[in-house]
Amino acid sequence: MSDIINNAAQQRYELAVEGHIAATYYQIADGVITFVHTEVPPELGGKGIGSKLIKGALDQVRNAGLKVIAQCPFVKAYIDRHPDYQDLLA
Repeated sequence: MSDIINNAAQQRYELAVEGHIAATYYQIADGVITFVHTEVPPELGGKGIGSKLIKGALDQVRNAGLKVIAQCPFVKAYIDRHPDYQDLLA
């Protein structure tokens, strides 16, 4: 399984698995990244791909020193379930 890629041109973090791409879309302004939407193809559903994608994206966000707005319900739920990421919230 490949690593999470920040596709800045399309403003999304991507995770390619089995020929499909799961992605979480974002907007960045003033040191804050807003996650707006996450898509996991039905073929990858139920395999924890979404969670792996969000964890990888949040790890990169932390390394970049950004704060997070979890507009996307999936990202918000992930952060709610993983308190170690709550310090990232703007």
